[in-house]
Amino acid sequence: MLGLKLPRLLTISQVPKVFREQSILFGYRPPRSSAAHCLFSVFQMTNETLNIWTHFLPAWYFLWKFLAAFDALDAWSDRHAWPFLSYLATCVLYPLASSFAHTFSTMSVRTRHVCFFLDYGALTLYSLGSAVAYSAYIFPEEWAGSAFHQSYVSFAVLNTIISTTLSCYSRFTEMGQLKFSKAIRTFAFAYPYVYNSVPLYYRLYLCTVRGCSEKAISMHYMHTAFAWLTCFLFVTHLPERLAPGRFDFIGHSHQLFHICGIIGTRFQMEALLVDMTERREQLLPYMPAPNFSQTIGPVLASTVVSLIIIAAFSMTLYTMPKFSRRGSKRKRK
Repeated sequence: MLGLKLPRLLTISQVPKVFREQSILFGYRPPRSSAAHCLFSVFQMTNETLNIWTHFLPAWYFLWKFLAAFDALDAWSDRHAWPFLSYLATCVLYPLASSFAHTFSTMSVRTRHVCFFLDYGALTLYSLGSAVAYSAYIFPEEWAGSAFHQSYVSFAVLNTIISTTLSCYSRFTEMGQLKFSKAIRTFAFAYPYVYNSVPLYYRLYLCTVRGCSEKAISMHYMHTAFAWLTCFLFVTHLPERLAPGRFDFIGHSHQLFHICGIIGTRFQMEALLVDMTERREQLLPYMPAPNFSQTIGPVLASTVVSLIIIAAFSMTLYTMPKFSRRGSKRKRK
């Protein structure tokens, strides 16, 4: 195994269309790579290498933050910490799933789709984890305990199901309708973020109008800026779109997308920790301490539903001829 020789890298014209990335011309791993080749390729400079490491390393950092918070916040007895810990668990999950997807996505066409189904499901669960934490810590006092507040997490669960379904479906339209596929996927991820951010944006608006000195506000602004920058990079494919081939290995939009997303999550995490600590007494009169059905329960239930959705889409791959082994061989000839 130590003497495993990695295959040579390919150009964009040498790989099937489903494996190609816009304006990335070289550095592709061969389709139908073995699991061992995929695993060892993380130590080879390809156009996926930094995609893998920019999420794999942060996943371990977030796991360390989760374990430290679990110990420091007395999670077994203090229910006020449950939303934050639920959120932190999803922060660990989404970069780990992403690094897994990028590592093993060249094993076959079907494997590539399944890997990214899991990636999308983890990302939508992170969105739900954010909503659970937002519901507990960031709502402005004017909305605390309102009908919107009481239904906020329930709608976030629904958004998770819709988002997972749409993002997985987008891969089936990718080959023939690339722009339509991209639009569906962008909407699938952007809509839950916008919904989750409504109470935060209103709070930031009130803070701007009235003036405030809350410590978390600047971090919320930073998280918001990086969230929109992440979306911008995902949609525009900059900078490689301006100079195809120049950013194949370092500096292309997906790497920057990963980095900005992680930095944004880091600011979000610190802002939520401050809000959890400083706003506890402020919000306590408007709502009771969070319980299982408002925190861990929705995340676990959505995880199960998302896995069922992913399994259904994955099974569909085996009934469609264009995803068969023979079909992808014909495509390469």
